[in-house]
Amino acid sequence: MPKLTRYICVVLLFLVLVAIRAFEDYLFYDPYLTFFENDYLYLDNPRREVAKLVVFTSLRFLLNTLVSLGILYLIFYDKVMIKFSAMLYIVAYVLLIVPFLYFVINPKQEDYYLFFNIRRFLIQPIGLIFLLPAFYYHNLNR
Repeated sequence: MPKLTRYICVVLLFLVLVAIRAFEDYLFYDPYLTFFENDYLYLDNPRREVAKLVVFTSLRFLLNTLVSLGILYLIFYDKVMIKFSAMLYIVAYVLLIVPFLYFVINPKQEDYYLFFNIRRFLIQPIGLIFLLPAFYYHNLNR
């Protein structure tokens, strides 16, 4: 694939990530979006449907993961790197969804900040922010 085409595809995939974030209110069920925008340390936990919340959070994680893997593949063009990244994303999902479920089922006001950060790792493409410079540095030292 020519470099220009790859770079255009990377830009388009970044725009998909922006669109996921921009339209999150319409695409995903998440009562915590408005909850964490306010002074959540002094508010009661919002009413929520646990199963629906977990499904939509998982869907958002999956979409962000697929787009992130596409970006990494188009930038580095290395299938081994993508397999490694996919395994990291799977492990991260399993390690993050367990405490996420705990905090959703057992909400305590003193745990809101930790819950906020765990939720952030699930719904934002933070893995890409870590992996992109790590793989770039790895390629420089190869």
